Amino acid sequence: MTPPPYYGQQPPAAPGNDKTTLWGVLGIVFAFCCTPLAVVFSVLSLLEAKKFRKEPILAYVGFGLTALLLILQIVLYATTDLYNFSTTTR
Repeated sequence: MTPPPYYGQQPPAAPGNDKTTLWGVLGIVFAFCCTPLAVVFSVLSLLEAKKFRKEPILAYVGFGLTALLLILQIVLYATTDLYNFSTTTR
């Protein structure tokens, strides 16, 4: 027989409700097209992993990929002359 949880301690979550992998994969997928959604899904994956005591590898991959692609996007916008590019292609 298991002892009752201490005051302030939450009982473990039900084993069938783990969405850590789902949120992690969505965070990685949205890193390529929508940065804010990628961050939201990666945070959800991280919280679910902590809740179910799993490794948050997919959340970390989502965060890293989002940061890398965001930096690459900023560099490309900063180094591309959009005005001259649009007038010379006509």
